[in-house]
Amino acid sequence: MLRKFMLGLFAFFATNLLTLSAFAENAQDGGSKGGAVVALAAGLAIALAAFGGALGQGKAAATALEGIARNPGASDKIFTPMIIGLALIESLVIYALVIAFMLVQKV
Repeated sequence: MLRKFMLGLFAFFATNLLTLSAFAENAQDGGSKGGAVVALAAGLAIALAAFGGALGQGKAAATALEGIARNPGASDKIFTPMIIGLALIESLVIYALVIAFMLVQKV
């Protein structure tokens, strides 16, 4: 039940985020409201990316530590892929930050 709710909430925010950025492109010609919409889209983008990245990193770390706790001999085989996975998750959040900066510079 909670998973369906979170998926629906993510879909709602993702849809709204995409439409806000689409309208922001057209609203830049018209006046000062375009900058506010772009700033809102950039803020929502980085917030959603940070939230999703934090959830992914927490899940990855929890399962890796659980695996190490169950089999301490396999810690070398688990630890290195976990660190690589955490770095890849964090890179996606950094990409969202760069895109947010690019959106704000359009204002």
